[in-house]
Amino acid sequence: MSREGRLGVGIIGAGRVGPVLGAALGGAGHAVVGVTPGSDPERVEAILPGVPVIDATEVARRSELVIVAVPHAELPGLVAGLAEVGAWQPGQLVLHTDPAFGAGILAPAVAKGAIPLAVHPAIAFSGTSMDLRALASSYAAVTAPAPVLPIAQALAVELGCEPVVVDEAARPAYAEAIATARDFSRSIVRQAAALLAEAGVAQPGSFLSSLVHTTIDHALSEAGAGPAAEPPATIQG
Repeated sequence: MSREGRLGVGIIGAGRVGPVLGAALGGAGHAVVGVTPGSDPERVEAILPGVPVIDATEVARRSELVIVAVPHAELPGLVAGLAEVGAWQPGQLVLHTDPAFGAGILAPAVAKGAIPLAVHPAIAFSGTSMDLRALASSYAAVTAPAPVLPIAQALAVELGCEPVVVDEAARPAYAEAIATARDFSRSIVRQAAALLAEAGVAQPGSFLSSLVHTTIDHALSEAGAGPAAEPPATIQG
């Protein structure tokens, strides 16, 4: 770790998640030292202006904290491949953002002396600076070996999130919950919008906005209050 706790942060994965987390940590006082190439370089430059674009091996070699934010299917091979070429370093923090994996997936990096952390901020990322505001009111699932769990929690806080510890064995259930909330919500809204369009409503998305948001707010309130909560009132036809 650098002087006064300032870390050199590298980002592997230039999709919607990695650059945003880099920007959040940059705002917390860390230095973003590199990001891997992505399919939308203008978006990445907008959120990480001036940050060098370098390959994954060089990111790992330059960084004290490496954020790995790649698609689920790519994570195991990437971690193992970087271990094979000697990119991981003793004492280096390696943090992945996949909801389904705990810290165990980082075993090849751990074998090289790295410290494994799993932190998943529970928001739907857009890949823009708007996500920084969303992070400030969100939670993050954190999983790590007990001796380094406080590091994962501290990094979640620096991202703007409230950390919630999820055990290694509970990660699959956690990932299923996240996928259910995300995919079911998106599917239902799309289905409702299509039906409204069929009914002649010109802007079905705008029409649904208040209904969907207030319904979700009620559902979240019920989930927090437990089974005794009363359902929201509905208008009967």
